[in-house]
Amino acid sequence: MEKDTILKFNSSIARKKPNNVHQKKPCPFCVTEGLSDILETRDSIILVKNKYPVIEDAFQTVLIETDDCESELSEYSKPHLYKLIRFGVEKWLEIEEQGRYQSVAFFKNHGPLSGGSVRHPHMQIIGFDNVDYRDNLSDDSFDGHEIHSSNGVHLNLSTHPRIGFTEFNIALDDLEKIDQAADYIQKTVHYVVNHFNGRGCSSYNLFFYHWSGKIFTKIVPRYATTPLYVGYGFRQVFSNPHQLIEDVQNRYF
Repeated sequence: MEKDTILKFNSSIARKKPNNVHQKKPCPFCVTEGLSDILETRDSIILVKNKYPVIEDAFQTVLIETDDCESELSEYSKPHLYKLIRFGVEKWLEIEEQGRYQSVAFFKNHGPLSGGSVRHPHMQIIGFDNVDYRDNLSDDSFDGHEIHSSNGVHLNLSTHPRIGFTEFNIALDDLEKIDQAADYIQKTVHYVVNHFNGRGCSSYNLFFYHWSGKIFTKIVPRYATTPLYVGYGFRQVFSNPHQLIEDVQNRYF
């Protein structure tokens, strides 16, 4: 049963946050010498405490993906892609295993409609003191029409999207196969940015979940949220999902 979870958002801190997605402002992640509270680095990948912790009762970090401000996940070389996903999942699970938090979220915003405020490629890992994101999940959260599978890793088009229309799910049950999951993530993001709906989509979210002994990833193209969901909670899916599935298969597999 879903649980009504309300997080407290500190607007006073939010007003101080840099925003170069919607405004022309300097990038806070490009000058690494100015970064404080660095937790760990791996080549150009840097994990830092979030300087602007807008969510109360939470431990908030930022994972800076690369030193190339204009790059994007779909463009990374395979070595860098694999290193990034391995590092991010490793740090996420490490924080989870500390047992200090009710749950730990790992996600990425990209583009003006994703909810992010900084263009520089980054992800976030947040440990919540009092809420568990899994309270609002069920097994059908990751059900879908299969697009492709390889080495025990599965990519599908969701039949039960969290908001609506189109969400892609990747299921991984063996961390030894994480590079295969990373390949699926990159291919799906590339499709979303360049080909989705015939013209590509400027924004997306990427979410990781630890559920039923597996690691799931959900990729969500972002547009203005449908009013049927905002007002009534009605989720929608495309009436012709196999057309989209065939398009992805023909382009990448």
